[in-house]
Amino acid sequence: MFSRISSILQQAVEALAPSLPLQEDFVYHWKAITHYYIETSDDKAPVTDTNIPSHLEQMLDILVQEENERESGETGPCMEYLLHHKVLETLYTLGKADCPPGMKQQVLMFYTKLLGRIKQPLLPHINVHRPVQKLIRLCGEVLANPTENEEIQFLCIVCAKLKQDPYLVNFFLENKVKPLPTVGSSNSLGGLVGGGIVEVPANDTGQSPPLDPSVGAEADGIQNVPAAPASVSSTDDVAESGVSAKHVQQDYNLVNSLLNLTKSPDGRIAVKACEGLMLLVSLPEAAAAQCLTQNTSLCELLTNRLTSLYRALPQSIDPLDIETVEGINWGWLRLHQKPIKQSARIHNVKEDASAFPGKRALISFLSWFDYCDQLIKEAQRMAAATMAKSVRERFLVGVMEPQLMHTSEIGILTATSLLHRIVRQVTSDALLEQIVYFLLGEDRDPETLSGIQKIPLRHRLIEHCNHISDEISIMTLRLFEHLLQKPSEHILYNLVLRNLEERNYTGYKPPCPEDKDIVENGQIAGAVDLEEDPIFTDMSPENTLSKEWLSSSPPVTPDHQKNDGKTEVHKIVNSFLCLVPDEAKSSYHVEGTGYDTYLRDAHRQFRDYCAICLRWDWPGLAKAIEKCNLEAPFFEGHFLKVLFDRMGRILDQPYDVNLQVTSVLSKLSLFPHPHIHEFLLDPYVNLAPGCRSLFSVIVRVVGDLMVRIQRIPDFTPKLLLVRKRLLGFEPDGPM
Repeated sequence: MFSRISSILQQAVEALAPSLPLQEDFVYHWKAITHYYIETSDDKAPVTDTNIPSHLEQMLDILVQEENERESGETGPCMEYLLHHKVLETLYTLGKADCPPGMKQQVLMFYTKLLGRIKQPLLPHINVHRPVQKLIRLCGEVLANPTENEEIQFLCIVCAKLKQDPYLVNFFLENKVKPLPTVGSSNSLGGLVGGGIVEVPANDTGQSPPLDPSVGAEADGIQNVPAAPASVSSTDDVAESGVSAKHVQQDYNLVNSLLNLTKSPDGRIAVKACEGLMLLVSLPEAAAAQCLTQNTSLCELLTNRLTSLYRALPQSIDPLDIETVEGINWGWLRLHQKPIKQSARIHNVKEDASAFPGKRALISFLSWFDYCDQLIKEAQRMAAATMAKSVRERFLVGVMEPQLMHTSEIGILTATSLLHRIVRQVTSDALLEQIVYFLLGEDRDPETLSGIQKIPLRHRLIEHCNHISDEISIMTLRLFEHLLQKPSEHILYNLVLRNLEERNYTGYKPPCPEDKDIVENGQIAGAVDLEEDPIFTDMSPENTLSKEWLSSSPPVTPDHQKNDGKTEVHKIVNSFLCLVPDEAKSSYHVEGTGYDTYLRDAHRQFRDYCAICLRWDWPGLAKAIEKCNLEAPFFEGHFLKVLFDRMGRILDQPYDVNLQVTSVLSKLSLFPHPHIHEFLLDPYVNLAPGCRSLFSVIVRVVGDLMVRIQRIPDFTPKLLLVRKRLLGFEPDGPM
């Protein structure tokens, strides 16, 4: 109360007094602060009971007014006084001692406002960035500190300044040296002495004293100060401590302070600290990126929190809940970590429980993963690679892989569902690359049947596509489906393309002058007739395809093969359409359900895939057959083997499994690579003995289908009823 009255009286006196030149007014307010420490006898009174906050505010207003009255970039006498008399250094000393109580808060506010309101660059000046460095070290020392809000505001304004001028970050890469006793100089305010009193030089007249040698050319104003190299401040410290610079490691205290504040119990402070880190990791300076990832605990923070949030999840969560939970954004932490009333907390717990158990824990985990993803996405390239690799090694391999390799079906299903959600959610290239390497490995050599277990996790996940549990199979197939939609060439190459590179699935013979493209039976030279294909030799006599059905396929003619080796698209489409005989079709009985309804969506998806694949520099034509190693044994690869096996059992599998299998194969077929198109989509490709393609697998399935439908009475009406029920046109009920 008395402080407010005295402050009001002081302002009234200042208002009535004749106006002084700005520099004299500035010096007056600064002297009023320093004289307080000489004249006061009560060092326990809070700073709010003194005039110090008012004097600091007046000094700041004077500096802003001076800058506004001068030309852009010109340094006025008040700013010169602040710089050359090391005012910020003295304020740091007072704030560190927190004398009087609450002074640290006032100093933080003054620094924050000074850096935020003054337009000219201050940080390049040694008498600014040095005290700023020291003040940074005081931030985040104690969690739940009363000054946390001011600390985070100060750190964020420093981060914002570095974002504007990234080269300034070099001033904040400090060398780790042992602290030495500080010796006060004769031309500056000394250290604190008994009772928190500060010695003030008797000859402080307001005129600039002789400049410290370390200031050098700064005498003419900061606008003429060139940018300092990365080790300006740290090298001086090393020299003063007598330690060889080459043996000293750089430290990044700005990052360390922000990391400490991310652990604040106040969620608003923690999120602001995360925002500050987001600004720092995006700085392009290589030295800062290296220091950030190697000399700070940033990577540990990301992975340790991911691990703790993952382990806080229930052991079993419905995969549908994991897949459909919405509102995942790391900004969610801002909204849900604020202190809330107990009644609201109880209400939220009840609301979560009514949704599904573990919803809040799930959102917390996915939100933090989103933050890691965005942080890596914004980070400098080298820093992004290091952080992503840390997430892979410490979290994916150390925590998730044992869950995915577990034998418990509930554990496998939950872990796979979470992995599927992570794959869907990831957007940063560096983190996606590490997730892909974690799942599939880095191998790009063709697979062999004996070597499919080389990468245990890859083998286990592909085997899970063929799991005895339909839920696990469907979820793992969805995982691979979304993986194929990610912009990573390694995914498709590792799963499929590396096995098709040599085109040794073909049965072409070396061309001879005597060979004719077309022979009497209409087959291309070297082709194997479907009925004589070794794939079909194990079929029973009653399971052979009828001649009528075989004849419904379009005959092979000379124009089936164009000069570029590609089969005409309409011929391919007709071949697949003619595979299923009319008596086994039902789409034409229900309006608007034919294959043509899918064409628009398929065209859009194909266009999207083509845009993704442009950067991969794929060939427009298949590798010349003369350059292929056709003698090498062909293995379709573990992934295609499981898909083809699943496709071959389509008549005996649940509808949901079949939908997922065909969906994955459809995604594969969209990739505009000539070898994929040839192997998956070209019915006229001449398969080598013992090889199978998607078309040959479907031919086999349709052959089995034709035998089965003969045993089902009233097959067509029943087929139509089932179709309408699946489309929701008819209610479910007994057949």
